[in-house]
Amino acid sequence: MIEKPRRSRRRILDTAVEDEATVRRAATAASVGNVAEWYDFGIYSYLAAVVLNRVFFPDAGRWSLVLTLAAFAAAFVARPFGGFVFGHLGDRVGRPRVLAATVLLMTVATVLLGLVPSHGTIGVAAPVLVVLIRMLQGFSAGGEYTGALTLVAEYAPDRRRGFFGSWLEFGTIVGYSLGAGVTAALVTLMPDDDLLAWGWRIPFLLAFPLGIAGVYLRLRLEDTPAFRQLMERSPALVTMTHGRAFGILVKRYRSAALVTAGLVIAWNVTNYVLTAYVPTYLTGTLPRSGAAGTSREVATLLQVGVTVLALAAVVVVGRWSDRIGRRPLLAAGSIGLVVLGLPIVWLLQLGLAGQATGLVLLAAILVCFAGVCPSTLPAQFPTLVRYAGLGLTFNLAVSLFAGTAPAVIEAAVTATGNLDWPGYYLIGAGLVGLVSVWFLVEPAGRPLPGAAPLEFAGDVPEAPGGDPGAAGPDATATRASG
Repeated sequence: MIEKPRRSRRRILDTAVEDEATVRRAATAASVGNVAEWYDFGIYSYLAAVVLNRVFFPDAGRWSLVLTLAAFAAAFVARPFGGFVFGHLGDRVGRPRVLAATVLLMTVATVLLGLVPSHGTIGVAAPVLVVLIRMLQGFSAGGEYTGALTLVAEYAPDRRRGFFGSWLEFGTIVGYSLGAGVTAALVTLMPDDDLLAWGWRIPFLLAFPLGIAGVYLRLRLEDTPAFRQLMERSPALVTMTHGRAFGILVKRYRSAALVTAGLVIAWNVTNYVLTAYVPTYLTGTLPRSGAAGTSREVATLLQVGVTVLALAAVVVVGRWSDRIGRRPLLAAGSIGLVVLGLPIVWLLQLGLAGQATGLVLLAAILVCFAGVCPSTLPAQFPTLVRYAGLGLTFNLAVSLFAGTAPAVIEAAVTATGNLDWPGYYLIGAGLVGLVSVWFLVEPAGRPLPGAAPLEFAGDVPEAPGGDPGAAGPDATATRASG
């Protein structure tokens, strides 16, 4: 008997194949949910210097803005806890259900914030309730964005992950822009007395239909190809404890966590200075210091304008990152912070033309991070602990260094009288970003750690029998369509 040659046995998953319509549906669900989440989270910052300081801290004098921004920062105390709790659940039971829960929780918290009585009605209990609800929002946000990053990255094909990931940030910017637009309309059209009495509640109550839409879209999704592969290989992982997951992160992925944290700091300091602090700086800090500030209406319209520009650019930058790599664009953003941090702040002090120019420059720097980080950060962790690793690392970095930036900067300006503190903060963030980019391994075009290579069904050659991915004698493909 002649023995047939034995073929070498390859691993079960060589190439995963995903239907393009399914990937686009997943990106849409993540992005729409993100619109709801960050509309909810962002409207507080837009209303802080306009009315919330007078509603909840009317007796604080020149420190009312600091206390209002400190209440904004309270959400970041809870973000790391939400990131790890929701992240661990997402790594064990799947991404979509957990992400539906985060949007629902944020929606409920935002509506509650719009129902809190004023300081004039219930006294000090009002700001206490605001802080508690902000912490609930932070707990939700801790699981939202990193889960959405994970979902989109695990659905997107390797060669187009930058493009699809950038749509997630498109949703974030839409959410912030929607919050700014609603605020601008209220401030422009409503008398100040009505705005102070009840009008400020409207943006918070409008969160309800947005949140329900996000929940609906996410509950229609199946789990990602990478997560299904993991469960097929190791179904017992569903019972892994929080402690064991944390131990894996600490022992095996410390370097990845440090690189991730550095990029998050550079990205989110830029983000929160632009979206959360600049409106306060232009309408409150500069006029109080005798510099050329601007009205609330003009400041809000400037914010809307630069966010629209960012919307037009962020997906283009994501597509570029698939072609030229992530590192060049991240390096450009970091260098921009170091070189332009102080000039941007000086421009903000020079009247309307300078303010518009400074905001455009800061938005351009932000887009370098926003278009690239959604596809870069998930590639730092394997499927086993991706959601939890991102949830803990991302939210610790944001909570300690980025989300607190508006309150810290305003406190420094108030205490010292130096209006350049926002520039110093931006320069520090840029230096952290440069160090992180130096140690970053280029992830563009590569499979995610712990997952099979992923392609669109139309990009995989068909074998004579019509089986995509089986063009070669040893090439096997797993169809992972939803």
